[in-house]
Amino acid sequence: MAEQLTFNDILSSNLLTTVTSFSLTDMIIAMGLAFVLGLFIFFVYKQTYSGVMYSSGFGISLIAMALITTMIIIAIGSNIILSLGMVGALSIVRFRSAVKDPMDITYLFWAISAGIVLGAGLIPLAFFGSIAIGVFLLVFSRKKSRDQPFILVVDCDGDATEKKIMDILSLSVKKLVLRSKTVRTGSVELTVEVRLAGETSEFINRIATLPGVSSAVLVTYNGEYLT
Repeated sequence: MAEQLTFNDILSSNLLTTVTSFSLTDMIIAMGLAFVLGLFIFFVYKQTYSGVMYSSGFGISLIAMALITTMIIIAIGSNIILSLGMVGALSIVRFRSAVKDPMDITYLFWAISAGIVLGAGLIPLAFFGSIAIGVFLLVFSRKKSRDQPFILVVDCDGDATEKKIMDILSLSVKKLVLRSKTVRTGSVELTVEVRLAGETSEFINRIATLPGVSSAVLVTYNGEYLT
């Protein structure tokens, strides 16, 4: 005859012993610090974002990632059996969301790393390391924005007009790269990446007034070109 589980057996189980031995104060401090670091990561991400469409949901997920990782590391550190089970559970997780900007991977890894370090109790490393990473990203993102790329799209009537356009560009911009050339019957469409020598874009008016040019458009973009 099997033994019946009594209420006293539940109270004396190892599960409740593990729960009572867990420090609620340590958890509150770690989660609070993770939230602060998550806000800092979110702030740096928002200041350095250079894509076309800003996603506030991704920024909020960085805060959540730091909090979740901290909680997992605290749980793993308190129980070796739980740590083995957690590793097995996480090994079957598959993420299907595509990361469009390579810098997004950096911020995701930063948030996860901050949560791991905080959960391990290395608070100075988490804060001073995150400050160093944030300053690095802010400085280099500012330097990149000074050399903003533009895309010039021009519709013209043939090779002779195209040569005149390229001559004007070579004298007016700091750098140019022909990204694509589409030839149709009686028309040519040029897509050129240009980097301006200064703040002026007066050369657009010169190109637009050339005989044989039907349209000339200059737009900014984030440096990623899809062919």
